[in-house]
Amino acid sequence: MSNEPLPDPEAASKTSLQVSETDDTNLEFMVPEPPFEKISRLRLLTFIALMATSQIFSQALLAQSLVPSPYTAKSFGVEGDQGQISWMTAAYSLSVGTFILISGRVGDLVGYKKVFLASYLSLALWSLLGGLSQYSGSIEFFDICRALQGLSVSAAVPNALGLLGHYLPVGKLRNLAFGFFGAVAPLGFVLGALMSSVLAQFATWPWAFYVTAIVSVVKTAVSIFVIPKNIVTVHKNLTAHHFDLYGAATGISGLVLINFALNQGPVVGWKVPYVYILLIVGVAFMVAFAWIERVATHPLVPKLNTAVVFTLACIAFGWSSFGIWIYYTFRFAYDILNLSPLIASVQFIPSCIAGLLAGMITANLIHRVPASIMLMIAMACFVGGLVIMGLRPRGQIYWAQKFPSIVVCCFGMDISFPSGILILSNKLPRRHQGLAASLVTTVVNYAISVGLGLAGTVEYYKIKNGADTYTGIRSAFYMGMALSAAGLICSVFFVYYQLVRHRHSAHKI
Repeated sequence: MSNEPLPDPEAASKTSLQVSETDDTNLEFMVPEPPFEKISRLRLLTFIALMATSQIFSQALLAQSLVPSPYTAKSFGVEGDQGQISWMTAAYSLSVGTFILISGRVGDLVGYKKVFLASYLSLALWSLLGGLSQYSGSIEFFDICRALQGLSVSAAVPNALGLLGHYLPVGKLRNLAFGFFGAVAPLGFVLGALMSSVLAQFATWPWAFYVTAIVSVVKTAVSIFVIPKNIVTVHKNLTAHHFDLYGAATGISGLVLINFALNQGPVVGWKVPYVYILLIVGVAFMVAFAWIERVATHPLVPKLNTAVVFTLACIAFGWSSFGIWIYYTFRFAYDILNLSPLIASVQFIPSCIAGLLAGMITANLIHRVPASIMLMIAMACFVGGLVIMGLRPRGQIYWAQKFPSIVVCCFGMDISFPSGILILSNKLPRRHQGLAASLVTTVVNYAISVGLGLAGTVEYYKIKNGADTYTGIRSAFYMGMALSAAGLICSVFFVYYQLVRHRHSAHKI
């Protein structure tokens, strides 16, 4: 990223309007109001906290249907149908992981604040309808509302990160802000889990959706006054012509079809023709997407260097295993230990402390320790958390394996996410800050959904062949262990690559 000062508005009007795909030198940037040097400390801290609440929303909404799933499934008459129950979570993650890719790019073009505000108004609408879906009796309508909640969040998260990355100068405050953004993820999940389980147990589950709608409207109103104006590249330089429409169409189609097939397979079985046909068509769309990105003048995904590819691959493996871990840890609590959603949620409270600690440690170490080492530590934490929880026997006390598994997995989550955001934010130019956030959050959320589909398929066929629920859940954990181990192996290669590159550079000197 360029460290040059913001251009003078009058001088900027005389500069070339050509747009480079590699740097910011030919771009004009509007001066934020107020500029960073003049914003009050209270408003600045409020702004950072307000952006971080987008991560809280993202994880709270993941818990919103996952945790009270016994109550939600019962109201729709699908209790015991684990395929349908998993879709209540997968629909949200699929939508977030798919559409987040273009949401950051849209923010780069039209303004992060505009997209951010619109996303929360949309979230309020679909949260309200999600709660009201109880009266329709249709689980499909509920899943659609969950998917559109995810679409709203997919616009909020990358543009919140784009606002931070565009407004805050490179330095310690920026690192701390990104670290804090990642660190509050466990807090968001726990808050969502506690709120939804309390309301489901003592009122009705739709109230969690109604509360989300109310809070979203309030947050929109506050954001209008707190977020500085003009945090955006000048419109006349970046226009709709710079949006890769064909890439977006093929990429979204491919991601949706592949994810749908992977999550529908455990519901109806892989012998049903439309499941594998959709998977094949989805792969074909992704091949077309890759070709379009190579030849496009303004690709949706810019050319990525080897370090960024390694980073995204590690995050994909790690977070797919994390999705399996979180879902089947709750399944273990419900189906094996017969715990209530409220008690199961309370057991996750230590993750808040572990997450904040991991996030702050990451923010302070990311520029002192090579990124590959940080990711390797994160992948090792994912492996440890999956192994500890996946091998837990029936009837064991909470403190023996579940507690350490929660702590270890939170370190994996809160080291990998801010590390990935900081790596891409520093590698991509200033006008691609929304896209940098999009790439990481796309991989995170899409990987969660894909991981659930893979684990669900393993569980489906295991139980179909006569295994009991405990064995089915453990088999799903084995799938998570394999994915996390793949992430660890990938991170080891990343470390080796950086060592070889460092030695080569030293030899040339």
